[in-house]
Amino acid sequence: MMNVVRKALGLRHFTHLSAASIPLKPTGGREFTRTLWNMSRFSSDNHSSTFQSGVSKKLLKPSINCACGCSGTLHIHTKGERELVEFLAEEIIAEKKAQKKNVLPTEIDGFKVKLNKADVELEKKNEKERVVITFNVNHTVDADDEAEVESAADKPEFAEMRSKPQFEVDIVKGSQTLSFTCSFLQGEAQEGEYNDVFGIDEITLFEGEWNDKVYAVAGDVLDGVS
Repeated sequence: MMNVVRKALGLRHFTHLSAASIPLKPTGGREFTRTLWNMSRFSSDNHSSTFQSGVSKKLLKPSINCACGCSGTLHIHTKGERELVEFLAEEIIAEKKAQKKNVLPTEIDGFKVKLNKADVELEKKNEKERVVITFNVNHTVDADDEAEVESAADKPEFAEMRSKPQFEVDIVKGSQTLSFTCSFLQGEAQEGEYNDVFGIDEITLFEGEWNDKVYAVAGDVLDGVS
């Protein structure tokens, strides 16, 4: 068997390979190519100058193309790696689909948008007053509205994730500020209740800048709830 391999490859210096390096059972094209690749790596480590002079560089890389789309250039030849590539490709497509806009708007419904990392400020002005909405988007993604996933589905569809942070609404008129602390409501409204998107948690009215001494009223007082 060793003589056949030497003659087929045209090698003179092949004596360092043991019989264990040659498969004893019938192998397919893929396994045989891997065997030759491993043999070339073993030889280049021990007799690099002698071996490389008699072996074509093509033997140092597998020649069988993959079905995963790498065209043999990435040398991905296992089922697990191919499935990983397919999974990552699907994730990239899903992320691009989820990103409706690559550039954030500078104005929304007349409010100018100011960003400072996770802090967001929306501001609208007119001749009499100024309205400022501020919030922080950290840890505010709502996972309750995700669509139910069927276990039998190959590619389940998920609902869009939405950020629902607590936010402050300041209405500034002259030196006075009327401030509302608001938060989005969880769950669906009960029968007979208003289907409000958000509720008012706290109300304050103060002169100049806010401080700890400013009196605050709970928002449920407005609804007559005690």
